[in-house]
Amino acid sequence: MDLFRETVAGQLIYYGSRKKVLSYPEEHPNWIVPARYTGAIVGDTSRRPSPQPSPVQPGPLASRVSTQPSHRETFYTSREEVDRPLQEGATRLPAIQTGRRGSHSSTETAVVSQKKRGKKTLQGGELRDREATDASRVWEGEVRTVDNITSLPKDPNCVDWYGPDDPDNPRNWSLFKKCFVTFDVCFLTFSIYMGSSIVAPSIEALAAYFGVSTVVSTLTLTLFVVGYGVGPMFLAPLSEIPAIGRNAPYILTLAIFVGLQPAVATAKAPATYFILRFLSGFFGSPALATGGASIADMFEPKKRAYGIGVWGMSAVCGPTLGPLIGGFAFDALGWRWTIWPLFFLSSASLVWLTFLMPETSSANILYRRAKRLRRRTGNANLYSMGEVVQRSMTGREIAMMTLVRPFILNTEPIVGLLNLYIGFVYSLLYTFLATFPLVFQNIHGFNSGEEGLAFMGLFVGALVSYAGFCAYAYYSLEPLFDRKGGTIDPEDRLIPAMFGCWWIPVCLFGFGWTSVGSIHWIVPIIFSSFFSVGTFLLFQAILNYESDAYPDYAASVLAGNDLFRSIMASAFPLFAVQMFRNLEKLNGPRAFPVAWGCVLLGCIGIAMCPLPFIFYRYGARIRRFSKYATSETPREANNTKGDA
Repeated sequence: MDLFRETVAGQLIYYGSRKKVLSYPEEHPNWIVPARYTGAIVGDTSRRPSPQPSPVQPGPLASRVSTQPSHRETFYTSREEVDRPLQEGATRLPAIQTGRRGSHSSTETAVVSQKKRGKKTLQGGELRDREATDASRVWEGEVRTVDNITSLPKDPNCVDWYGPDDPDNPRNWSLFKKCFVTFDVCFLTFSIYMGSSIVAPSIEALAAYFGVSTVVSTLTLTLFVVGYGVGPMFLAPLSEIPAIGRNAPYILTLAIFVGLQPAVATAKAPATYFILRFLSGFFGSPALATGGASIADMFEPKKRAYGIGVWGMSAVCGPTLGPLIGGFAFDALGWRWTIWPLFFLSSASLVWLTFLMPETSSANILYRRAKRLRRRTGNANLYSMGEVVQRSMTGREIAMMTLVRPFILNTEPIVGLLNLYIGFVYSLLYTFLATFPLVFQNIHGFNSGEEGLAFMGLFVGALVSYAGFCAYAYYSLEPLFDRKGGTIDPEDRLIPAMFGCWWIPVCLFGFGWTSVGSIHWIVPIIFSSFFSVGTFLLFQAILNYESDAYPDYAASVLAGNDLFRSIMASAFPLFAVQMFRNLEKLNGPRAFPVAWGCVLLGCIGIAMCPLPFIFYRYGARIRRFSKYATSETPREANNTKGDA
């Protein structure tokens, strides 16, 4: 019942019944209000801690700060939720007034550790820019100051979890419930991600119907990819607003996505068709942009790799199984029917998630709890930290986070080079959509459905990769967390990438030179599976590394990565076929239709292989000279007996 109450359908019933059906414990007459909230009524200062001088020196950011000390101030990053004492020189954000009349309590402030950025000193305009974005840094960390706090704040007015075992805290859900919600996120991701490649078998038929070239008809694939690259820049921030949470953006945008599919399938003009495909990708993007955040809401950092890994696998399975479903639909019913399976699956996902996807955002859960406690106690001073952070945000700061800062951060060596690497690898996935027909239809005589079966090599490779990654997480990553006191250095995330990077060129060279009529078709399929191994490990390593290296700007870094790789991936299919054919004509022999194109791409892959090794060795040093990256010194592992 608790799971259903937190779903969109449950909330509609709850508010539709005027909070009489599916009510919360705080609304039951016999529920006992915790003493810390009843003792903080306006005018009652008996439970207040005595003020002490603030350690912050006067300055632009030090005005009107709370003087209440906290016995356990905590800062949460996107990669870890471990208690840290405030470092010397910590800076408190300006107090955010709650706007409630008669409030005698000092306003809770968000605490952000002001780390030293290398040896650079911010002056003049740089300092003003930094001060203007301090509040957005708190916002970008997914309300890190409230997310999954297990200790009670000193201020009795601050609504928090009722204790370390509070069942409403997603971190305290049962393993079954966590796995069930993870399946929900994976189902949603697969239902959307499949939409990019499901039209691949129909590209030539689409060109013939609309009277356009094959390159133009390929826009049906590329515009969808561009859409879900651009979408997170505008839609992803909605899920970080405590008053909204994650479920509402998921369900509303999915409903729009479902509604667009019949229009796509029945479009009569090419412009209409292509615009609707772009909009489909745009409104489908929240699942791809914030699915990982939903899983991170539930799992502690030490165990998070398993959930993120299975979600990443669902993201790989979508584009790889799309041609299989679309191929058989195209052979049986024509090019328009490549869209209808997407409509049916996404509709089923919409119904399933509406009734069975609970809210996972701790900020949203505590936001609604604070509202219930204010009604129950009559104490207008009660608030959640999410409300404090939410009031601190302005339209300018949100625009900076989503539209400006992703491009600024892309000039950082770590972000720029690794985004280029991820963009190249991601582009290869959509290059395969263009090269598979050259190999399996032209050489081996497969029809569209059978060609879709050739993508099963990528699917099997993803399954094997996940199994191996789980073994690595259990035997290596978890003990590393223990040896380093519950957290790890950003560069530790790159270990899987140093193994996975080599599988990309192995796949390309092997696939290119075995894609001939004299070699059985299973051989290039086996080589294609190596691509999933490399892609899975590189994505897991690099995306986590970027988040850990830039914890204050994680949302901007990941939004920029999503946009950058989507733009690259959308461009590759437009020239891939011509590239392979031109290189074949120049170099020959004609028996190897994709060999030289794969050699070119494989050489680029080899040139990028040193990047994980370089940043693993020198990443900490590079971060010290960045204005945006964390400059924490590497932690020494405590190699005690029994650690493995």
